[in-house]
Amino acid sequence: MRLRNLLVVFASLIALMSCKSEYEILLNSNDADAKYEAAFQYFNDNKFSKAASLFESLSVLTNGTERDDTVRYYWGLSNYKFKDYYTAETNFEQFLTNYPRSPFASEATYLRLDCLYRQTLRYELDQTPTYKAINEISTYILEYPSNPHMQECRDMLIDLNERLDKKAYENARLYYKMEDYLAARVAFKNVLKDDAENMFREDILYHIAMASYNYAHESVPARQKERYLAFVDDYFNFIGELPESHYRKELDAVYNRAQRALGRHGVVGEDDEMTAKDFAKERRRLQKEARKAATSEK
Repeated sequence: MRLRNLLVVFASLIALMSCKSEYEILLNSNDADAKYEAAFQYFNDNKFSKAASLFESLSVLTNGTERDDTVRYYWGLSNYKFKDYYTAETNFEQFLTNYPRSPFASEATYLRLDCLYRQTLRYELDQTPTYKAINEISTYILEYPSNPHMQECRDMLIDLNERLDKKAYENARLYYKMEDYLAARVAFKNVLKDDAENMFREDILYHIAMASYNYAHESVPARQKERYLAFVDDYFNFIGELPESHYRKELDAVYNRAQRALGRHGVVGEDDEMTAKDFAKERRRLQKEARKAATSEK
């Protein structure tokens, strides 16, 4: 029994080695027909790595023939199926350069874009590939508005833009976490300056207001007045745009604390509440004083 098992194993190894050597012989063969048939057989059997190697080798033999566009397209498709997206993207790009009117061109164009999308990195890392993918996909949508992959392209754009939004938001929030509130306020404002439709707009406006308040709260008494007024400005901007926000209750409480602080600085009475009109008037007065001071210094 033991000897019979050993023979079975030995026979299996011989068969495996024979199969492997047959593939290697085929890979180095100049028989284009045999290699062409085998390449598609490996592809249909989902052995995409071997299929890609055969199509690559075959491309030398079919160069300039009527089979060439098919071979080069399936070379890229094999690498795509094997999830080697970098090589597949290169394959498809070269294919489209050489065969822009091939029956495979439309699908190759989309697959190349999908390769670019799949090569992008998570938001914490370099977003250069993301910008490239967004540019290429956007161009494709404009040039081929009736393409069958329109929804997939739109979904890719949504995901990529959300990734950029998150990176910008998190980069600004890092200053807030470090308690560098002045830098945080500037960074958050710059995020909205660059992209007013950032998906984290509500969170950004909240952090702008909170950064203003914390910066004022931690300032020396001589500078608190103008900085609390900056917070009030940010508070009114927030509630004017997002009156039903889940941040509203927290910001209202912070606003009340700022009111009391401004009362100590003589901006509002102890029992008064600064209205938007009062605030605007006070801000204009401070700006006028600042301009006058700047003029006198000259």
